[in-house]
Amino acid sequence: MFFSKDFIETAEGLIFAVVAHGVEQGKVLCFLRYVKDNPGWKKVSTETANAFLEQHHPGYLHYSPVLDAHLHAVAIERIVKHHRPKQRLQQIMQANQLDAIERDLFQLCDLFRRHGLDLTQTGITGSILVGVQKQTSDIDLVCYGRDVFHRCRAITRELIGQQKLQELNDRDWQESYQRRSCELSFADYVWHERRKTNKAVINGRKFDLNFIDDSLRCESASYQKCGSIKLHSVITEDKHAFDYPAEFKIDHEEFDAIVSFTATYTGQAVKGETVEVSGVAEKTPQGLKRIVVGSSREARGEYIKVIRA
Repeated sequence: MFFSKDFIETAEGLIFAVVAHGVEQGKVLCFLRYVKDNPGWKKVSTETANAFLEQHHPGYLHYSPVLDAHLHAVAIERIVKHHRPKQRLQQIMQANQLDAIERDLFQLCDLFRRHGLDLTQTGITGSILVGVQKQTSDIDLVCYGRDVFHRCRAITRELIGQQKLQELNDRDWQESYQRRSCELSFADYVWHERRKTNKAVINGRKFDLNFIDDSLRCESASYQKCGSIKLHSVITEDKHAFDYPAEFKIDHEEFDAIVSFTATYTGQAVKGETVEVSGVAEKTPQGLKRIVVGSSREARGEYIKVIRA
């Protein structure tokens, strides 16, 4: 089974990050992250990845009718290695020799374990998953299951209170904001992010907590884009606020929900809050309508923002 945050590798020396659970038309939906660059690997940006595949491997460019989006996809038979976050974390926790970033990861996970977290339901993604981390790399921890994720957030708050972990400093927030290149102001971005408790610092290294719903709640309906929209609405349900995609039910006569495919807006609002949303309207053939934030990877002009008094 393939889950978001897994990585897959092909014989051509390409590593893709999986972006959706399961398969579509016999292919794994993903996005190119690393290209073999002897003797190592080179990380590629969104624009570079698209241009590279268009020139060298156009067969990996894909249109998803379910998501109504252009992304990348790899047929299962072309995968030569499946990088699984759970397996990689267990390897690191049992290894005798670790580099600096792996030692920080080990220490972080040991703290979580001492506070009752089941490490068999966690994993590591990003550069560490495929062994291409650098001294400046962040730690991207993956939590499988809603209870595990929220427990991890609670432990993070507790450890910050005990000064065993630290909150992000101003420079950390600036770097995070620049990397996201989102549509919010810096002040709005930090206000929303601070209360999520899915980021903190250990030994000067930032880490993120990522939630994966491994109960296989897969996208089944096909949506068609209907144009841009901006509106205000009250959040009526936030149970799936940290899912991929994140989903917020709203009180609106036309739209049922706001859905975000952009990590910036995961966990962005809670039940009872009023938000301003700018995104793309979508509907199913049956008439179900939603607003999507992150209709493209860059999500230009798209955002979710809590309206504060």
